[in-house]
Amino acid sequence: MPFTMSTALQPADLGFFSTLATCGSLSAAARELGITTPAVSKHLAQMEARLGVLLVNRTTRRMSLTPEGELCLAHARRILGDIHDLEQLLGVSRSTPRGLLRVNATLGFGRSHVAPLISRFAERHPEVEVQLQLSVNPPPLTDDAFDVCIRFGEPPDARVIARRLAPNRRLLCASPAYLARHGTPRTPHELAQHNCIGIRQGEEAYGLWRLTSGRGRSAVTESVKTRGSLTTNDGEIAVNWALDGHGIVMRAEWDVERYLQSGRLVQVLPEHVTPDADIHAVYPPRHQLAARVRAFVDFIAQDFAQRFPSRGDLT
Repeated sequence: MPFTMSTALQPADLGFFSTLATCGSLSAAARELGITTPAVSKHLAQMEARLGVLLVNRTTRRMSLTPEGELCLAHARRILGDIHDLEQLLGVSRSTPRGLLRVNATLGFGRSHVAPLISRFAERHPEVEVQLQLSVNPPPLTDDAFDVCIRFGEPPDARVIARRLAPNRRLLCASPAYLARHGTPRTPHELAQHNCIGIRQGEEAYGLWRLTSGRGRSAVTESVKTRGSLTTNDGEIAVNWALDGHGIVMRAEWDVERYLQSGRLVQVLPEHVTPDADIHAVYPPRHQLAARVRAFVDFIAQDFAQRFPSRGDLT
């Protein structure tokens, strides 16, 4: 008699397979689960037989998930997270953050700021398993692949919760050597005559820089289509090219302030401001009561407030 969908996968399989994938080997999973390696192998074989698909590629030295295994793992972790959230909504384990926390951040900011914070967060909350993924472009806000996304700029989707973590400005800057050779632009219009280093990130219009002078009703915004010989999707590379004297770059203050202070970069058109790129923690409404999400967002917000109390700027 063929197995039906209701009997092909058992609830206990979800936690077992998530542990197996996290441990990376049958023997490590056996130690984590407190059972023998043959018992782990038997449980996995039974799962695969009931599902009718191969979940794990086994070799003598290592194991890897098949495409079906990756799909099973993604859904297993989501379901386990939903169960944990339901427990918290019902009052179980409300005060102790635990479970899987999936975090997404941009490459440069993730490496410089988010990763060190996660290290300290993990020490304080050992029962939370954190997965950090860094990406050039943020994932869709409606995607369920992450619990918390650290994003720049106001999220355009009202279906998510966005907590502002810190203000953030974008600055135009170049090396003294570049400005000595090519002159310093005095108006936004003059930027079109300069070599501007391009950064392709997110959904912003590439190469279009918007600069505003004045305030209130007297504010005037100019849009300048820039051009240049160097383009990248990595902000750190763009800053390094500016340091090498290749052109003018527009970059977040947190990424260039140390070079402005040391004099290796000089701010260009300082009397003009660019659109804000404030930093937000973004997460689906259904995650707002999850202790692990609340604890992480509170932790990162408190850290930013303590580290930059005078201005609140994240540099």
